Amino acid sequence: MASQNLVISKKLIVAFSAVLGVVALTSVAIEFAVHHAEDAIETRDASFQLAERLDNAMAAQFDQSSDARGFLLSGQSRYHELYAAAVKQFDDEIAAARNEAADRPDIAASINQFAEDNAAWRHDVGDPEMQLGGDPQTAPQAIAIAKSTASVDSMLRVRAAAADLRAKATALSAGAAEAQAGALWLVHLAQIIGGVLALLVAAYAGYQLERRIAFPIRILNDCMRKLAQGRIDVGVPPLGEGDEIAEMSQRVQVFKENAVEKARLETAAEAARKAAEEDRARQEIETQHYIEAHHTFVTSITEALQRLSDGDLTFRLSNAFTSEYEKIRGNFNVSIEKLQQVMLHVNSNTRAIRSGTQEISTAADDLSRRTEQQAASLEETAAALDEITATVRKTADGATHARELVATARSDAEKGGGVVRQAIGAMSAIEKSSQQISQIISVIDEIAFQTNLLALNAGVEAARAGDAGRGFAVVASEVRALAQRSAEAAKEIKGLISASSTQVKQGVDLVAETGKALERIFTQVAEMDSIVADIATSAREQATGLQEVNTAVNQMDQVTQQNAAMVEESTAASHTLSQETEELSRLVGRFQVGEIEAPRKPQARGAEKIAARALKTVGARGGAAPKPVTDEWEEF
Repeated sequence: MASQNLVISKKLIVAFSAVLGVVALTSVAIEFAVHHAEDAIETRDASFQLAERLDNAMAAQFDQSSDARGFLLSGQSRYHELYAAAVKQFDDEIAAARNEAADRPDIAASINQFAEDNAAWRHDVGDPEMQLGGDPQTAPQAIAIAKSTASVDSMLRVRAAAADLRAKATALSAGAAEAQAGALWLVHLAQIIGGVLALLVAAYAGYQLERRIAFPIRILNDCMRKLAQGRIDVGVPPLGEGDEIAEMSQRVQVFKENAVEKARLETAAEAARKAAEEDRARQEIETQHYIEAHHTFVTSITEALQRLSDGDLTFRLSNAFTSEYEKIRGNFNVSIEKLQQVMLHVNSNTRAIRSGTQEISTAADDLSRRTEQQAASLEETAAALDEITATVRKTADGATHARELVATARSDAEKGGGVVRQAIGAMSAIEKSSQQISQIISVIDEIAFQTNLLALNAGVEAARAGDAGRGFAVVASEVRALAQRSAEAAKEIKGLISASSTQVKQGVDLVAETGKALERIFTQVAEMDSIVADIATSAREQATGLQEVNTAVNQMDQVTQQNAAMVEESTAASHTLSQETEELSRLVGRFQVGEIEAPRKPQARGAEKIAARALKTVGARGGAAPKPVTDEWEEF
């Protein structure tokens, strides 16, 4: 693809890539030259350091020679220390120089030669002078060594080796300096050539970008500015060759054509504007009607919700709304109607519950009062039974005494008549006491019957109270069972009393016959003894039975006291329920629901029927015919 057919982004990439390529090549060349310069600098520094080491070694060798001569001249012992220090410094510097010249064989060979010549001088001249010069006897030998030709030759060899080593080190430094200068020249040359090439490439790239991008864009900008001023006669030249400039030129041509089309359409738009104004006026009227209808709907709904929040359930949305709100009005009225019906039922049921709780409270009060009366009656009955029991015990004691009299009748016949008369009186008293006991048993039977009926009525009231009276119903059932057991015990006692009365009557007849036929007393003493024994046994049985009756009555008294306490609790609960019902009625009364039909009261009649059936059932089960209940009890 030719460069003129590239898109602008690719043209820019090519231009900047060319500039960056030149810069990269220049950087590589400079880096190469700098690397060579660094190597040259390192070599020069190493040569300078090597030269410094050699200078120090030569100085140390000179110090060795000077110290030896000074020792010969002065004989001072301090020159030994100076000589040893110079020797050590020479050896250290030579060792360091060898390490630095390890990669330079020629210099390393010169260093080795210099070290060997210095070692030879020390062996032949320096060390002997230091050893012999301290002793006056050997001092002339040391001086002779110093003045000898061998000493001079040895020193000349040392200085010749040092001069050669110095020359090589100087040549090494000079070569490193030339290499450094050449490397720096290459760096400068690479910078100049790279800068010139980068400038030329950048200039050429800028020229191409100007010719292929900036110049066409300025032409298109001028065309678009004229088109923006409304000059639709301007010509749009074809610019670019397959790039964004060509696309922009085509788009500007399209803009021009659109501007021509826009001018044509503006005339038609002016005519359409008038029609739109008329439509807008008509829509404003319709909108105003919609706003008014919406306002009416919102106002009505607000009023309805306000009446509903005030508890008025008789309010209805009577005004008709528009079609979109009419369904809401119907749904609201239906909802309020259903809510009103629900509240009517709730209010009616609340009043019925309140009436029922009032009846329960009244019945509980009456039951409490009658339970207290029954407890008092049972207490009196218990006292009377205690007296009867004492009387029967006395009767048993009398019968025992009569038996003793019969046993002695054989010896005292004259006193038998009086004893018989006493027996007749005692038997009459027993007969009268038996009649009284029979009456008391009837009273106990009636009390048991009334207690049974009371427990039945309490169970009915507990059933009417629902879950709140479930516990009371259980207690009433237990009281009823206890009353039935008391009635059965009373019937058994009554049968025993009837049997005792018959026996007493028979005893009275026998005693009377004995009084009329005293002559038969002696012949019938044994028979009378047996009869009196039976009478004593019957009296003891009567006393035992009365004791059981007394115990049963005491138990009934305790149960009645407990019933009285439970009735008090039931009365308090019924009063609390009545108060809660009143509170519920007050809360429900906050709603206005219209006229309320008074609740019916079928419960009272149903309770009376249940009580009547209970009376029939108890009457059918009893062994003896019970007395009819009083008017007050029937009313309860």
